Amino acid sequence: MSEALAAEMPNVAVKGGVVPYLSIDGAMKAAAFYAKAFGGETVAAYPPDEKGRTMHVHLYVNGSSVMLADFYPEHGHAYEKPQAFSLNIQVDDIEAWWKRAIDAGCTPVTPPQRMFWGDIYAQLADPFGVQWSMNQPGA
Repeated sequence: MSEALAAEMPNVAVKGGVVPYLSIDGAMKAAAFYAKAFGGETVAAYPPDEKGRTMHVHLYVNGSSVMLADFYPEHGHAYEKPQAFSLNIQVDDIEAWWKRAIDAGCTPVTPPQRMFWGDIYAQLADPFGVQWSMNQPGA
């Protein structure tokens, strides 16, 4: 990356204690999808290369940072299917969050329901293979 390109990147605050950095096949498309599904806001992104890939996208989702990058197999960063994790969003109105995500194209896994611990919880999958969960604290 050139110093000129690095200088063009806005300096934005990283929000949250643990920040997921997802490797996605189509990071810019995922950022646009996360805007529709989860109210995400792209606050910084390197421009795509000649193959349409970007090395960094910084989003704000529900008050936290989420970062994305495309795979670069020629640099030792080959495609791997997302597995063994989910991203949890703490929400106040799980029905509204669920509807927006499903309407955007997420696949239901566990519809919103009251769980044994007293909260309302749901799980879904996005079109990029990432598992998401939502948790609304019980009253």
